[in-house]
Amino acid sequence: MNEITQLAAELGRRLQVLNTHVTTAESCTGGGIAEAITRIPGSSAWFEAGYVTYSNRQKTQQLGVPEALFASVGAVSREVVEAMVRGAQGKSRARFAVAVSGVAGPDGGSPQKPVGTVWLAWGVGEVVTAECRHFPGNRDEVRRQTVKAALEGLLQHAAAEISKQG
Repeated sequence: MNEITQLAAELGRRLQVLNTHVTTAESCTGGGIAEAITRIPGSSAWFEAGYVTYSNRQKTQQLGVPEALFASVGAVSREVVEAMVRGAQGKSRARFAVAVSGVAGPDGGSPQKPVGTVWLAWGVGEVVTAECRHFPGNRDEVRRQTVKAALEGLLQHAAAEISKQG
């Protein structure tokens, strides 16, 4: 079992302990996070929905991301991934969510947001956290590292919720 599959399986175990669900909102990974999760037998018990919103128009239509954000901060930004998380949670009613938007390459980078720049956001209930990461490598490597980071973040948040329950 590869590392990403192991992370997804562990996420499933933790979410089942919490008796809750997760949703994904993906741009640069093109559904890779949802695919990793649904590789796990029985994931229907804890995976609610996956939204692949590659275009800005779909981020707005499917997830309610305000159009004005794209002009003011760009699709690869804290504000957009936070709005994607909130939108995915609202549509799916899942307690846990992850959203990603980035520049996977080989094109599309800029001095401010070079290839490998990825914003990730995680939502647990009303709480949303986000971080910017810079992943090295080619398009496939950036996407794989993004899927891994998204799952690792979900695992950390699930562990924190489990520890709160005592």
